[in-house]
Amino acid sequence: MFRIDLGDGATLRPLEPWQAEEFLTHMNRARATVDPWIPWAARSETLEGARQSLQRYAEMQARDTGRIYGIWLAETLVGGCMFVSFDVDSGVAEIGCWLEPSATGRGLVTAACRQLIDWAFRVRGLHRVEWHCRTDNTASSNVARRLGMKLEATLRENYPWKGARHDTEIWAVLAPDWRQG
Repeated sequence: MFRIDLGDGATLRPLEPWQAEEFLTHMNRARATVDPWIPWAARSETLEGARQSLQRYAEMQARDTGRIYGIWLAETLVGGCMFVSFDVDSGVAEIGCWLEPSATGRGLVTAACRQLIDWAFRVRGLHRVEWHCRTDNTASSNVARRLGMKLEATLRENYPWKGARHDTEIWAVLAPDWRQG
């Protein structure tokens, strides 16, 4: 089985539709802190919704346009990261993440995303990886900084959530910068 050791008893592994029950249990713990940032969190409130979220990523992986991975801590799913989009032709991907409160402060998301970005550049030959986050999601922008990304733009009021529109920051790192780091 594919498994990357993230240290501290944590591992990064593919997250697949057959794990929908475990994913739903995790999302029930994480939903309050994840829902404002990840659009599919609210759609994963039932076993069928959780399965559909994971199936969507399985289909994206089959088309080589995205993928999703879970972060397990002591064999409990506590978060994950994903390629929201993955475009080999243009050489551009967007990476994202989420984490339940019990697992914060350990550097798990940074370590997991570092593995995926490295794979995208070194193995798949992509040129650019982006990170999109709301301007009020300080934890997320801090991860982008730790990954060596640069803030390139702020999209004004492009992200609707619960009747309000929010700004989105666009962070990015390029392959030549990554290889030097």
